[in-house]
Amino acid sequence: MKITIKSTADYFSRNPGTLFLLDGFGAALTTFSLFFVLRHYYDYFGMPVNILTYLSVIGFIYCAYSTSCYLLLKDCWTPYLRTIGIANFLYCILTMTLLYTYYNGLTRIGLTYFLAEILIIVLLVYIELRVANMLRAKNAD
Repeated sequence: MKITIKSTADYFSRNPGTLFLLDGFGAALTTFSLFFVLRHYYDYFGMPVNILTYLSVIGFIYCAYSTSCYLLLKDCWTPYLRTIGIANFLYCILTMTLLYTYYNGLTRIGLTYFLAEILIIVLLVYIELRVANMLRAKNAD
């Protein structure tokens, strides 16, 4: 079976709560890796500890938001999907800005970690916003 972004968006448009669950899991994974791994081994990554702490707090907030949406929403998913999609995109912009600011201190593994995280989140943002548009179009009918 061939998995495409379109088929993924189609699946999540039928199960939008699952998209929030996926987003919450990803945010929890980011929070855990930033706070409990990268902070303790910051020499191997090159990002200052206080920046890693701030990023992990943002990840925790996103995790709480997405998990709350998964548990509490029954319908009207569109505005909440747009909110987390835009928030995730802003997180990517913040991370890219930090990569630029601390580039000279970053190690290859640190740069690789943050670039991989950005790529994954940008893909998630695309799916979230596409699903939000699909749901809005379906509700307009």
